[in-house]
Amino acid sequence: MHAQHAEGWTRRRFLGGLTLAGTAGLLGLPARRVAAEPPPETTTLRLLQGRGICTSPQYVAEALLRDEGFTAVNYVETGQGTLGPVAASGPVALTFPEGGGFLPNVDAGDPVVILSGVHVGCYELFGSDRVRSVRDLKGKTIARPGAITDTAASPNMLLAAILAYVGLDPRQDVTWVTYPLAEAMQLLAAGQIDAFWAFPPEPQELRARGIGHVVVNTRTDRPWSQYFCCMVAGNRAFVQQHPVATKRAMRAILKAVDLCAREPERVARDIVDKEWARFEGALYEKQYAYALQVMQELPYNTWREYDPEETVRFYALRLHEAGMLKHSPQKLIAQGTNWRFLNELKRELKG
Repeated sequence: MHAQHAEGWTRRRFLGGLTLAGTAGLLGLPARRVAAEPPPETTTLRLLQGRGICTSPQYVAEALLRDEGFTAVNYVETGQGTLGPVAASGPVALTFPEGGGFLPNVDAGDPVVILSGVHVGCYELFGSDRVRSVRDLKGKTIARPGAITDTAASPNMLLAAILAYVGLDPRQDVTWVTYPLAEAMQLLAAGQIDAFWAFPPEPQELRARGIGHVVVNTRTDRPWSQYFCCMVAGNRAFVQQHPVATKRAMRAILKAVDLCAREPERVARDIVDKEWARFEGALYEKQYAYALQVMQELPYNTWREYDPEETVRFYALRLHEAGMLKHSPQKLIAQGTNWRFLNELKRELKG
């Protein structure tokens, strides 16, 4: 695999090549406009380290963030499933939650705010021979990857919304379990679990090994393909106290999203070289074919077209109907979203 992309962009060359002068024309923003803005209120930016290929824009954005005035760009590691609490407590400024992932935190009054959509279609639900539709999951066991076995695993919010959409209770009608990635795949192959909620590059590996079959593909199946999967969210205090830094950081991230859409081969080569891919499953990230497949398939060019507020409303309604959220979608949107920076950047970053 090394030979396959040895002549491509190494991480150092890739990030070194993404200077503002080199990307301003490519990604649609005159350098003079950025220079005319005040500098960020802080030059340190902490981002929550994502665990999958689809969160690549935040890493591709590293050099762009430096061009925006951030001299220290740090990626904070955390355990899976703790995005909301980590962002709410302040160790990170921005993170990439799934569409419904932050809603319980917003519902609980945590100081987090959703700022933008990124793309749709990360997740796929794989089933055993016993599961041919989402309704077949009633009474079944759903696994998702994690560091340790946890038979009391909490529901994934996006999949919970999918279950609620067909009338199932995500807390009562299914059993959630967490296994290390390799073990979860083996259990699905052996029929010892009924379904696996997969996140890139896991779907690519499952297909390559012929394990299970796709029950739901959020990239292609309606209505899920019409709403954002990954979004940008942040700590409310950071956003309120550092509006220039927030806008500059979002600009860099959204320009990186555009780069993922326009140059998937270039980005995929960088992904397999990156030193940050140390989390569980990194073995698969080293395979350029998987990385390129993800980059080519995910619709990174939808952040301008789709309405992130509709995503929040849709998932909030599903989870509210299932009794998993106390407040109405309208209240959650009012207290947990801020589209100001996105609307400004849509005007600046013409597609």
